[in-house]
Amino acid sequence: MTFAVLARDGTARQGRLTTPHGVVDTPAFMPVGTQGTVKSLTPADLREVGAQIVLANTYHLLLRPGHRLIRDLGGLHRFMAWDGPILTDSGGYQVWSLAALRALGEEGVRFRSHLDGGAEHLLTPELAVEVQHALGADVLHPLDECLPYPASREEAQASLERTVRWARRARAAHAQGAVPGQACFGIVQGGMYADLRRAAVEATCALGFDGYALGGFAVGEPRGLMVELVAATAEALPWAAPRYLMGVGRPTDLVDAVAGGVDLFDCVLPTRHARTGQVFTSRGPLVVKHAAFARDGGPLDEQCPCYACRHVSRAYLRHLFLARELTVYRLLTLHNLTYYLGLMAEIRAAIRVGAFEALRRAVHETHVSAIPETLTVLGGELPAPEEPS
Repeated sequence: MTFAVLARDGTARQGRLTTPHGVVDTPAFMPVGTQGTVKSLTPADLREVGAQIVLANTYHLLLRPGHRLIRDLGGLHRFMAWDGPILTDSGGYQVWSLAALRALGEEGVRFRSHLDGGAEHLLTPELAVEVQHALGADVLHPLDECLPYPASREEAQASLERTVRWARRARAAHAQGAVPGQACFGIVQGGMYADLRRAAVEATCALGFDGYALGGFAVGEPRGLMVELVAATAEALPWAAPRYLMGVGRPTDLVDAVAGGVDLFDCVLPTRHARTGQVFTSRGPLVVKHAAFARDGGPLDEQCPCYACRHVSRAYLRHLFLARELTVYRLLTLHNLTYYLGLMAEIRAAIRVGAFEALRRAVHETHVSAIPETLTVLGGELPAPEEPS
């Protein structure tokens, strides 16, 4: 894997990440394919909306269908019929969300499957790497500990120290088992304490990872605090390495984090919101089930090139949603991801011509009514019962 910064506008960066399965232009948004699929979409759909890289999840694929099965069938790229780059997270977030089903220790995390609560599993830093090697991910991550907000300074200190110890073990496991071209990113924790974040950056960078992820954000903290700490943490990371903000993804969050120097993003927001009838448009958010759209023959967004906007009306989408027709989930997901990936393309173009701050202000003006005071967890598909969509 290689990474190069090609242009900058202030601290915003436009770059290129090159992996064994293709090139990713950054800043980039990764659609979330938790279980080896972006819900309701095919790989051809993902290419159509402009996706260059997708995210899959270690925890979910470990439990079902199992990493060894995927390895034996040729790896995750072949299994899910996606020939582009794949980034996998460590499973730490999902295990963290299972507070009632897990026990944390120095060895790793013992947990019971959310699927049946049955057999006990032990996820160690070494196993997390082994799973991601078996999947054939282009970019993988060490097991980390994610804290909720608020967390005490003592809890944050202990968490980041454990995360660094696990990272050291994961780095050694990766060095022994990686195939050529596979990259491993270190995860920077530290809670909502600026000095602990700086300490985490120093300790994690000392281990020599290929890139760095900013973990533990969007866990209930005030939005202003997140924006401030993301920028300060990114600034402390090596300039030449890619920077990935895990699980943060409102449009305003994206432009603010890009302004702070972040290169990669993922979030379930565009796909999950699509399944609840909420869409993003160039004029702000829209909820398709509203009665105002019952006789609206116009598209979701006149400026959007997605299939839904080119072919069907708001009235039709409202009808499908109220009737719980499966087609609507696909159409709204196509639309939301087209919006997100189009926004990232606009961001890259704006950085290249020195117009990023103007774009950032425009995004805030469009989406200001949708910005909450605090951020809830949006970083990955939660281990919950199967959704009808």
